Amino acid sequence: MRFRALALGAVLIAAGAWSASAAVSESQFPPHTVADLIAICAPAKDDPLMTGAVNFCHGYAEGAVDVEEAHEMQRGGRKLFCLPTPRPPRGSELASFIAWANERPARLEMPAIDGMFIYLAGKYPCPASVVRKRRSR
Repeated sequence: MRFRALALGAVLIAAGAWSASAAVSESQFPPHTVADLIAICAPAKDDPLMTGAVNFCHGYAEGAVDVEEAHEMQRGGRKLFCLPTPRPPRGSELASFIAWANERPARLEMPAIDGMFIYLAGKYPCPASVVRKRRSR
């Protein structure tokens, strides 16, 4: 369980190279919207809050995956997404998540956790056999 969470966190925190955003502000902690999450996860290398932002992003992603894993273990729980094995290369998900969010600007205003889970569910859907197995419990 911890490996899966760390893998997702590592994927989301590859920062600087993807950033063309404004400076991170303290009001974006915790991230309320997808736009806040993107700003936190991809700050400019010279942003004074860069270290804290990247660390927060890592913890946010890890915590979200931990909660999802705990939820899926509950009776009647539904698996929201199935991360692949091997995990995506470090940094690949952040660019993809940002592109996904920017495809429809309304996504930037959705709650951060909703956006993250909707993105992961769309990118890494679970095979029908996993979904059926979970429902039959």
